[in-house]
Amino acid sequence: MDYKLLEKMAPQYGFKIKEIPKHILDEIAISSTNVREAILHTDIERANKLLGYTFFFEGEVVHGNKLGRQLGYPTANLKVQDAEKIIPGDGIYAVYVNVNGNLPIKNEESNEVNSIPVENAQYKGMMSIGFRPTVDGKKRVIEVNVFDFNKEIYGKIIRVYVKKFLRAEVKFNNLEDLVKQIDQDKIDSLQNL
Repeated sequence: MDYKLLEKMAPQYGFKIKEIPKHILDEIAISSTNVREAILHTDIERANKLLGYTFFFEGEVVHGNKLGRQLGYPTANLKVQDAEKIIPGDGIYAVYVNVNGNLPIKNEESNEVNSIPVENAQYKGMMSIGFRPTVDGKKRVIEVNVFDFNKEIYGKIIRVYVKKFLRAEVKFNNLEDLVKQIDQDKIDSLQNL
């Protein structure tokens, strides 16, 4: 469907239409196609520049196989609820993470403990998207290691702001080599956040 067809259909179906002119930034036409392509091809910096804000998506924290925890890098495994949401291409990224949680509040009169929601506590982190070729390589997963964070958040929705693509996914000879690279990924993430 194009603008001209929508313009013809507007009176018949009772809606108004207004054409939004194409915007140009650094001699590049800004379009949803350009943004989508940049995100899918790991060009996050370009996507963020075209968007005018940091690309983000949300996902529910689900149980994984707990390998990250064994390696010293526990991860929040994400299930993206919105099937239409674009997910960046496979690789390792520097990210910010918003975690919604609950803060326990004790009522002094009744000694009852209730909780109030605490929204958008933001943490630095790193994210891996891909098939994890070193450990199994069967299913595409989204895993986020949230720095300086140690709480159970299964079932919670977290928001991930994607700041920078760090590297492509690589198959390592063993878990020791993988951990060495993850150590470096954390350093690289912190330098880019």
